[in-house]
Amino acid sequence: MSRVETRLAIITGAARGIGAATALRLAKEGFTVLAADLEDGAELQGVVAEMTAAGGNGLAVAGDVADPGLFPALFDRAESLCGGVDVLVNNAGIMVRKPIAEIDDMEFDRQIAVNLRGTFHGLREASQRMRKGGRIVSVSSSVAALRAENYGIYAATKVGIEAMTASLAKELRGRDITVNAVAPGATGTDLFLNGKSAEAIAAFARLAPLNRIGSPEEIAAVIAFITGPEGGWINGQTIHANGGVV
Repeated sequence: MSRVETRLAIITGAARGIGAATALRLAKEGFTVLAADLEDGAELQGVVAEMTAAGGNGLAVAGDVADPGLFPALFDRAESLCGGVDVLVNNAGIMVRKPIAEIDDMEFDRQIAVNLRGTFHGLREASQRMRKGGRIVSVSSSVAALRAENYGIYAATKVGIEAMTASLAKELRGRDITVNAVAPGATGTDLFLNGKSAEAIAAFARLAPLNRIGSPEEIAAVIAFITGPEGGWINGQTIHANGGVV
């Protein structure tokens, strides 16, 4: 099987990190990519330029996944461009790394709104409008299983994503649409690196038997496999891409 030029992927949180790496990877594999992020700024435009330079086709879209109107608008645009959506990657997310006792209501609500409700918005729209043979991938985190201190609310949102993933895979029975989650471990993204000392990063690296942190491109490769022709028998799963952290 080979990909065809009319296949379209929506990727949220595409301006940097895992989202940007996934957008570039799927664009190289022949997808038209709707690259969505909170702002259509220099970072997102840079990702689109990189996709174009690599011979792909990418378009930037600004929007907040917490807004229930974003995904209907993305699917509308996808249908006008390519007739529908073949891949959705729910990647947008934020993290407040604090003890639960120190997280205020605004910080709590925003993490829920972006990580959990934003992913729900994508899953809901995709469940109604994804084309036959489509692939839905949501980005979780290995922190959901580790239950690490200072990550309580963030981890709770990711546990919720994994639960919705397993449920939706069953709800789409007979539709030939797979629903999976990828749970990265420590990965060299701004979300992970910002606010951490070199010592803290090294400590995370030691958690993995491979003795390093991952790269956004390695996570993008896992997503590309799930959304590719060889990944069609993987469904309802959370794949831990973390170098062996248990």
